[in-house]
Amino acid sequence: MSVITKAAFDAGMSTFVFVFYRQAAGSVLMLPLALILERKNAWSMPFAWLLKLFLCALIGNTLSLSLYNVSLKFTSATVAAAAGNSMPVVTFCLALLLRMEMVKLRSASGIAKITGVALCLAGVFAIAFYSGPALSPVNHHRAFATHASGSSHANASSKTTWIEGTFLMLLANAAWSLSIVWQAVLLKELPNRMVVATALCVFSTVQSFFVAVAAERDFSRWQLRLDVSLLAIFYAGFVVAGVSYYLQAWCVEMTGPVFFAVWTPLCFVLTIFCSSFFLGEIVHLGSVVGGILLVGGLYSVLWGKNKESQGATCSQMNMMDCCAQDEEDNEKPNTYELEEATSSTSAGEHV
Repeated sequence: MSVITKAAFDAGMSTFVFVFYRQAAGSVLMLPLALILERKNAWSMPFAWLLKLFLCALIGNTLSLSLYNVSLKFTSATVAAAAGNSMPVVTFCLALLLRMEMVKLRSASGIAKITGVALCLAGVFAIAFYSGPALSPVNHHRAFATHASGSSHANASSKTTWIEGTFLMLLANAAWSLSIVWQAVLLKELPNRMVVATALCVFSTVQSFFVAVAAERDFSRWQLRLDVSLLAIFYAGFVVAGVSYYLQAWCVEMTGPVFFAVWTPLCFVLTIFCSSFFLGEIVHLGSVVGGILLVGGLYSVLWGKNKESQGATCSQMNMMDCCAQDEEDNEKPNTYELEEATSSTSAGEHV
């Protein structure tokens, strides 16, 4: 998605118009399915739930995607994939503020979580302020060759623009993380993944339309052409906004908000290769170093969370063993009572 979307922006596609077309394509895919499969649940939702879903779509979809795409236009697909590794760490921080997570500073798990947050911040600053030597692209003959390919490198060469784009990407991930935490709460109130995913996509389509109209008054930039822009819209709309939104809701419901993006480091590795191969993008060492730090922060947080989960499981098993032992002790007759009953019986027989 990052590579194809970056190619569409290099071809002159408006970022805000792209968000609207992408969400509209996802709504066209998911809305009929939701109406067919979840007809009763879709029409019986209270207004309070609709309002919560509307606000969640505003933060997690409309705002997050707008910031993400502007940042992607200013930086590169590699930076977008690298910054994606900060999402679980930011999600953990938000879950900590909302008391959905806890940190024991004197334990190994707590130290691992704090270390993960520190590595995440170090990775973001490395991407923003350290460029380093350029790495040669894998393929010099780009598959998505555009007339504006040089402008992307011109934007990336501007240090101020690059720094602004990096921190916009971090804000986009923060907004996305907040929506993930919110979805975990919403799915407890409304345990229907299809309805939640469809409502978020439809609400975001309406919101992004008004944002695009306000940002792009030149309607010639709304025209669709048979090029990489149309491919990016259909791919991001059907595969990402359609299929992945449902899978995201399923994953959040099953595993919780922090564990959602455990495979984002693989996305970073694949994006480096694809952006270099298809776009001929020059990857700088600073982006790779920052991405590695972000990956380290991600797995440090996940290791700490796994350590806490194992400790909680062991304590629960110990409590169950203690309860079972107490039940066995209660079922066994008291030794003193048994002796007293035996002596009384013997005395009765003697009389």
